[in-house]
Amino acid sequence: MIARRIGHSITVLAAIAAVLSVPATAQTASDNAEAIYRQRLAVFLKDPGNLLYEPTEPLRGTPRWKPLAMAPVAKRGILAEALEKARSYAAMMNSSAFIVWRDGKLITQWYAPGVTANTPITSKSLSKPLTAIAVGRAISLGKIRSIDQSIADFVPSAKGTPKEKITIRFLLDMRSGMLDQGFNTDPEHPYNRALLHPDFGQQILETYPMPHEVGKHYSYANAPSDLIAMVIEGATGIRYGEFVTREVLMPLGAQGGTMWVGKPGGLAHAGCCATMPADTYLRFAVLLLDDGVWQGKRLLPKGYVMQMRKGTPENPHFGLGIWIGEPYKQRRPFGAPGMLGPHVLHSEPFLDPDLFMFDGNSNQLVAISPKHRLIVLRVGATPPAPKDGSPEWDNAFLPNTLIRGLTASKK
Repeated sequence: MIARRIGHSITVLAAIAAVLSVPATAQTASDNAEAIYRQRLAVFLKDPGNLLYEPTEPLRGTPRWKPLAMAPVAKRGILAEALEKARSYAAMMNSSAFIVWRDGKLITQWYAPGVTANTPITSKSLSKPLTAIAVGRAISLGKIRSIDQSIADFVPSAKGTPKEKITIRFLLDMRSGMLDQGFNTDPEHPYNRALLHPDFGQQILETYPMPHEVGKHYSYANAPSDLIAMVIEGATGIRYGEFVTREVLMPLGAQGGTMWVGKPGGLAHAGCCATMPADTYLRFAVLLLDDGVWQGKRLLPKGYVMQMRKGTPENPHFGLGIWIGEPYKQRRPFGAPGMLGPHVLHSEPFLDPDLFMFDGNSNQLVAISPKHRLIVLRVGATPPAPKDGSPEWDNAFLPNTLIRGLTASKK
């Protein structure tokens, strides 16, 4: 599969290079963008399950990265049997990385062959919590007054359009009124243009439908999160990736990776698929567990994380870029409640009712337990489909196995 993806990448890049080499006098910038879009779409429709997250730009992290402190074995506080049971489950589920952190220290970490603590891993929708962190950081710096500001305050082209009614909050909690994410083979469908067009941000603003009243319907999609990049750039005057580097990665001492962009020098896809090492996603979780404070320095406004952790009447399971464990639902959809689409299994309620999660496609999971100051991370390829008695991926398995091991160790 890796070789096939590389082959696709070469084909797409060669086609794009050929288009870009045409003199501007022979073809307008708009025609260039349209040709690139059509080429990307042709490749995508041949293999929709393996979308090429390209082109990319470097997402710089700290040049002085140091691993987080590891707890001595005697002070881990979780039964070795529970840790091994969780690790084995993660390995069986096609994971690239499995990390357990508790109360300031790494408890254990495991990486698949060929993967290390420095290997960038595709985030999928783990990029969405990062958008909320970026907004919170911009508020703390005085660049944004409130998440209840209209996006038009920062994106002038939204003024005078139906999207002027959208606030930053409604982008983060998926109540923008915009169309739910889906799939369509029509080249003219806004799904495709919002995903693959070099100027996808303008495509979202100009053509992405708003079939719902703003603030009254939960519609999970990449488009709202992608607009956060435009908001951050309008608020700060710098590119989204550069803001994330300066104001999130550097203060956290975190490693970077790559950011998916519509075109070189273009807008970042803020809602999906940056690549960063597993340790970086873990640091985002630690920041939220500690109410936006990292090693004594407040990066997010006081109380902001509690706003992130509140659901809405339209979807009590989703806050500002993050998922919420309660109320319990055995099979929780990513899309609007009651609609068709993927549903992720929770075989039992979380043993910490306040648990919240980063949760992305292919079951990227970072589960955060405030009660036990426990974080468990699993990132990697899509878990295998259950067959011949093998288990289905279960969002509750890793955190509950570890919480049981923690509480049993105290008896």
